[in-house]
Amino acid sequence: MTAPGSLLLDLWGDLQQPQVLWQAAVLLLCLGLAWLADARVRAYRLLSGTPESRVRQLGQRSLQRLTFPLAALVLVLLARPLLAHWHSVNLLSLAIPLLTSLAVIRMVFFALRLGVPTAQWLSSFEKIFAAFAWCVVALHLSGLLPGLIALLDGIRFGLGAQQLSLWRLLQGVGTVLGGLLLAIWLGGLVEAKLSAAATLDSNLRAVFARLARALLLVLAVLIGLPLVGIDLTMLSVFGGAFGVGLGFGLQKIAANYVSGFIILLDRSIRIGDVIAVGNERGEVTRITTRYTVLLARSGLEMIVPNEMLVGSVIANETHTDSKVRIPIRVQVAYGSDLERVQALLIEAALTQPRVLRDPPPRANVTAFADSGIDLELRFWIADPEAGTGQIRSEIHLAIWRAFQAEKIEIPFPQREVRVLNR
Repeated sequence: MTAPGSLLLDLWGDLQQPQVLWQAAVLLLCLGLAWLADARVRAYRLLSGTPESRVRQLGQRSLQRLTFPLAALVLVLLARPLLAHWHSVNLLSLAIPLLTSLAVIRMVFFALRLGVPTAQWLSSFEKIFAAFAWCVVALHLSGLLPGLIALLDGIRFGLGAQQLSLWRLLQGVGTVLGGLLLAIWLGGLVEAKLSAAATLDSNLRAVFARLARALLLVLAVLIGLPLVGIDLTMLSVFGGAFGVGLGFGLQKIAANYVSGFIILLDRSIRIGDVIAVGNERGEVTRITTRYTVLLARSGLEMIVPNEMLVGSVIANETHTDSKVRIPIRVQVAYGSDLERVQALLIEAALTQPRVLRDPPPRANVTAFADSGIDLELRFWIADPEAGTGQIRSEIHLAIWRAFQAEKIEIPFPQREVRVLNR
């Protein structure tokens, strides 16, 4: 390999000669063949048309992105020694580190996407990381990288009792960032393994996954900083400042996080439970360490802070028993056959397959009101997560048809006004 500093100068010399067209033609041929290989892989996946899981699809899309740089790199590595028998190959030598860096970047983010397939920030971070990596490669090829490192190492400042240089600080940031990415990837793999454990409670799976990820992130910081010579005792200053901020301004956030772990550990609320918080009712679809997501029947998602779920009364319709009793109130006119009305109400409830036969539905007389006699039909269902509005409507319609057939009157309020002459 040509020295990094002189590679660009040698390439500039090649550009003055017509023989550089051979290098350009070989490089374009390699890139074209790599593009055809990439297109072939994409076409094969489209033609297969087999239904796959989201994680598998994401893995295949990421793997496809590796086809072009890897194929181009292999072809250039094969073509360069062959062309070197007749011409200089500085253009191909320049293409090798560029293609290598592109392949490495895509490999890293391919692995990250397999570990954390739901992370939406990876696409933006990949662009930033790629731009930074290509800048480093450009500085290396131009021979400016050693001088820049020496300049950064000469900028020194004190942090507590320790003297740090800007280069060492950047090394620490890079090392910690790499450790964090590795920790996130390992945490995703641990979470995937726990999710596959069907015998483990869903709340415990979530707790173990979050604890494993938090532990890995802490270890990444504790291991990464000493590797570049940064003393961990200086973090005590930041820890004290964070503790003061937590005591004064972050009580709610800390309470929500602690409440989240309490909910996950005591399993008072699980994913799939139907709960009511105040006037809001919905199915629990997600429990995080800070908030819980409720999905209402209308499709509206409600984000409830975990502190509310710990510090207030929650109506959990499916905590230990999924059966729920639903009341329907009806009023009939005075003079109606109440025994027949009760029988019709029970028959209307039993026509619905969602209504449980045990315990059986009951119809009770509740009051003698001004306009009629009040009755209440009470029945049980075992699937409140499917909603109650539809079954109420169907039973109301069945009651209406039965009353119409039996000539049973549903009264409405009436008032008699008398005008007296004085």
